[in-house]
Amino acid sequence: MFDAKLDRNPCPFAFRMNYMALLYNVPLYGWIKRDYGLSRPEYVVLYSLAITGGGSSRDISLTSGFPKNTLSRAISRLESLGLIQRGDPEPGSGRLQPLTLSGQGWALYNETLPAFEAQELRMLDVLDAPERDTLFRLMSKVVRGSADWVDTPLKEMDTPGSAAARARRKGKKAR
Repeated sequence: MFDAKLDRNPCPFAFRMNYMALLYNVPLYGWIKRDYGLSRPEYVVLYSLAITGGGSSRDISLTSGFPKNTLSRAISRLESLGLIQRGDPEPGSGRLQPLTLSGQGWALYNETLPAFEAQELRMLDVLDAPERDTLFRLMSKVVRGSADWVDTPLKEMDTPGSAAARARRKGKKAR
């Protein structure tokens, strides 16, 4: 089955992305939950704030794929645990409150980061440095290009069974 999923899969890129993400995410976020009591969205907030030096819930949502309501709960819990702090809204920014890690948040991030880094290094061990650079460059291109398709509802996609395809077959404009 593995060979079929790699070599005869009609969605080969999605399979590879999902497979690798699961091999990375499931053990690491399971460990974070078990040993630190944090859910994946909570840790994603912590990690995002650490690597950027701070940001807003909107920034985290746009760069993590988690919905705003999920992140709102995560942020509230992290704040109640003393791992993050909210700043005052910047003038002219509306309700956006800057979020930063507290000292305790930084300590947790610094304690857990080596496991994430080690897992990534194990994943990439089969590639030499030029191959890694190529992989990173191509994946960055795909990630940046996601803005062009990520908000397209499935019902609007032009697939054989879509409304657009049915209308085309009937010579009409899709609604």
